[in-house]
Amino acid sequence: MSEPENVPPGVDTRTPSVARMYDYYLGGKDNFAVDRESADKVLRLFPEVRQVAQENRAFLGRAVRMLAEAGMDQFLDIGTGLPTRENVHQVALAAHPDARVVYVDNDPIVLAHARALLADNPRTVVIEGDLRDPKAIMEHPTVRGHLDTTRPYAVILCAIVHFIADDQEAAGIVAQLRDGLPTGGALVLSHAFPGDVPEEGVGELSDVYRRTRDSLALRDRRAIEGFFSGLELVEPGVVHVGAWRPEVAPAGDPSTGGLLGGVGLVPAGPA
Repeated sequence: MSEPENVPPGVDTRTPSVARMYDYYLGGKDNFAVDRESADKVLRLFPEVRQVAQENRAFLGRAVRMLAEAGMDQFLDIGTGLPTRENVHQVALAAHPDARVVYVDNDPIVLAHARALLADNPRTVVIEGDLRDPKAIMEHPTVRGHLDTTRPYAVILCAIVHFIADDQEAAGIVAQLRDGLPTGGALVLSHAFPGDVPEEGVGELSDVYRRTRDSLALRDRRAIEGFFSGLELVEPGVVHVGAWRPEVAPAGDPSTGGLLGGVGLVPAGPA
């Protein structure tokens, strides 16, 4: 596979990038040899990773479509990753023509591709931001100018929180974003979990991701459900992403690990 041309400034082609590895799992071309080398190590350990990545992308699309069809018209997608088919803005605008979307990422190649894709789309913007600093994201002038955070909006954290290795830090980040949502707001989240994968396999997987800028932390169902604390979970709750309102029956055995996902809504307070 040839390398992408016109590498954007600031892109490190010597260190694996989780965004570019994910692009490789999805069959994309915006990745480098160092990314493919690390991704292939993961695939040797867990051949189902490609399927899990595809199921996660489909889960994201179904969740956004469901929310937009229900009237949600504002979306904040943090850790958006490289553009692919059925991106959040495309799904949202197809269901709700007035939808507004903000993409947030800290990977230079993601930002470059997203800005090129969205150059002529005034309803969708992209900013540089880091999940580890949610306050800076929410106070960013582009976010404040593009979204009305006094009205319902959705925060999307798909396959991103597991790159925050410290449990307390991860919980605090999600809580800050979740607790800032107004009544009717939504949290869309998916997260890696080990299932019944042996501890040795989990360790080998973590070793691969330590070569990137981000460590990988697999968490159990209870911890992932805790990210939705105080929200009303949309049926069927927190489940394997392939089993969340699937259009076709999911393949594979979710007990083997992968990603759990769900959608939570901020309930109305007491009358």
